[in-house]
Amino acid sequence: MKSQIQSSPLILDRIPVLAETDILVVGAGSAGCAAALAAREGGQHRVILLERYGFPGGTSTQMLDTFYGFFTPGEDPRKVVGGIPDRVVDSLDAAKAVFLRPNTYGAGTGVNYNPERLKLVWDELLEKSGVRTLLHATLVAAESDPSGRLTGVVISTRQGFFRIRAKRFIDASGDADLCHLADIPYEKAGDIDPAQSMTTTFRMSNVDLAAYESAGGKKMLMQRMSAAMDSGSHPLPRKAGSLHPMNAAGCISTVAVRVADLDPTDFQQLGEAEREGRRQAFIYEQFLQDCVPGFEHSHIIGLSHHIGVRETRRVHGEYRLTRDDCMNVTRFDDRVLLCGAPIEDHRPAAGGGEETAWAYVPNGQAYDVPYRTLVPKGREEIWVAGRCFSATHDAHASCRSMAQTMAMGQAAGTAAALSLETGIVDIPTLQHRLRQQGALLETPSKKAHTGAADWKLNHFDI
Repeated sequence: MKSQIQSSPLILDRIPVLAETDILVVGAGSAGCAAALAAREGGQHRVILLERYGFPGGTSTQMLDTFYGFFTPGEDPRKVVGGIPDRVVDSLDAAKAVFLRPNTYGAGTGVNYNPERLKLVWDELLEKSGVRTLLHATLVAAESDPSGRLTGVVISTRQGFFRIRAKRFIDASGDADLCHLADIPYEKAGDIDPAQSMTTTFRMSNVDLAAYESAGGKKMLMQRMSAAMDSGSHPLPRKAGSLHPMNAAGCISTVAVRVADLDPTDFQQLGEAEREGRRQAFIYEQFLQDCVPGFEHSHIIGLSHHIGVRETRRVHGEYRLTRDDCMNVTRFDDRVLLCGAPIEDHRPAAGGGEETAWAYVPNGQAYDVPYRTLVPKGREEIWVAGRCFSATHDAHASCRSMAQTMAMGQAAGTAAALSLETGIVDIPTLQHRLRQQGALLETPSKKAHTGAADWKLNHFDI
């Protein structure tokens, strides 16, 4: 069955046109929301944002509660992401729904937030900007003209199928669904390098955090996880994992479950992964109750909306970011964002050992991410943003933090708008517009911040 539908009255005329727009963004995760907001800057263009679930945010609201990537790791951190991502955190900060915390493995200061409040923040920012957000709308097909240029999509809703026509497209689906349906080439995770494992996050209430910390905190937790695996008392999937306080008293959130060797682009294997993730989550609950001080009376109060997927399809762009680019701190003339996050590669490991491989950008620096990584090779009407951007496995494992995916969305949305106005994307003009929005394209030479919100100024006090 063809994934790309060419104009045909026998097929398409039976599907009503719901809307015509200037820019269509597929996927309302952190990248897609930022892309839609950027595309609406100045209010010149009509923007539609598609989302298959009933709320925006994607990973930021479905499974996680911390933004990483705003700051470089190390003892002398720099803020390297700004603009639209700052507006998001500023809104959370105004609602007292943010605090800052270090990362267990030194990935840099994390911006912890209330994910339920973030759903409302995304709603309000999108509505205020004039983005038309279509929730419960699932992409099912791409429509093209005889030359292969994208002209529209088909969506599935509870009222049936509809078409949406657009002049420009941004694939922020995470899994490159639009590119897949449009036959745009990509590399699938696992084709060359092992795909990163998946994780069902879970949250627990009624945790005595004081008792947990006094018993040794994170160091104690790792020791007891390892002992439980070695003794066989609890069939944990790994010897390492993390838990941290949430933006709610007495509650913690985790990244501990590990599900590997299943393909999340195959719906049947994804279903199997979901079931396995839930099974493992309750094994952890029992372990924590039995073995970790402070958890004796705690219980799981929520699982991630779906299992967390780290990588699937990575589109072949005009340029592919590489490990060498990250580790050598490569500079690009067409840079549109910065990243200082380490390579954090969650690898499947035999025997349940520690499977996460870490590699840090030297000297606390941040490398450039070029515009060309957001442009599918040979295309002029579509951009990618988020974890489907053009990168090798290793580089992707560094540049997939949500601060970076928001920055990608900001760049893609701005580029799409610029292309409508001028017919081309002039890089100096694009960079100028991004800087006007507050984006950071140069690494500060010292501790530097933008704006005045406490989350930006006081993060060194944690």
